[in-house]
Amino acid sequence: MDGLVSIIVPVYNAEKYIEETIACVAAQTYENWELLMVEDCGTDGTMDIINRYIDKAGDARIRIIRQPYNQGAARARNRGLQEARGRYIAYLDADDLWVPEKLELELTFMKEKDAAFVFTGYEFADEQGRGTGKIVHVPETLSYRQALSNTTIFTTTVMFDTKKIGREKLEMPVVKSEDSALWFRVLREGYTAYGLDENLVRYRRAGKSLSSNKLEAIRRIWNLYRRSEGLSLPRSAYHFCFWAFRAVKRRI
Repeated sequence: MDGLVSIIVPVYNAEKYIEETIACVAAQTYENWELLMVEDCGTDGTMDIINRYIDKAGDARIRIIRQPYNQGAARARNRGLQEARGRYIAYLDADDLWVPEKLELELTFMKEKDAAFVFTGYEFADEQGRGTGKIVHVPETLSYRQALSNTTIFTTTVMFDTKKIGREKLEMPVVKSEDSALWFRVLREGYTAYGLDENLVRYRRAGKSLSSNKLEAIRRIWNLYRRSEGLSLPRSAYHFCFWAFRAVKRRI
């Protein structure tokens, strides 16, 4: 389907937030979408909430895909990619939120730039999903070399055009920071990521233990440089210094 946007949401123990996240998709001004909820064998009441929402809304655009066992976010997103019917792929985490115009504005921007890969600005939010006023601005473009030192691409803001970049190239590596590893791989192949510097997403920081653990974040980015990207020690250190500076700047 040429104008269909497939929205992939890995779902695992998200009962506190999932209804609000589904509602932000249902409120989109661009209505040609499908929402793929990839349930990764959680143990809380998330599925009951999703099923009640679907029964009440009667929206056939929302699809539940069940993993056979818990496999993590990377494999959940890859399963969603395999099941997606749309030309455009967008990612949304189960506790993040979009403004109503997100898909419409991003898709228009993608067509204007004739781009395969776009991303947007975003705002940090508290546990209730309220914006904190701390907005992350994004550059007009990012190349592979630039992205190594600037991991400002946030998963919930990303959109791909599968007519310009094959689905086989969009499967996330099963590593820590799988999203950044995918951006690096795509950009390394010569694609450019185009940034729409508008605040279209609210990034809920509460509960994201992996991201909030600073030592773990350091290990993850360092391992991406050394293992996934195969960078030399001096080059890894060079990009790491810029990454650390920008990571701190985004949060203060």
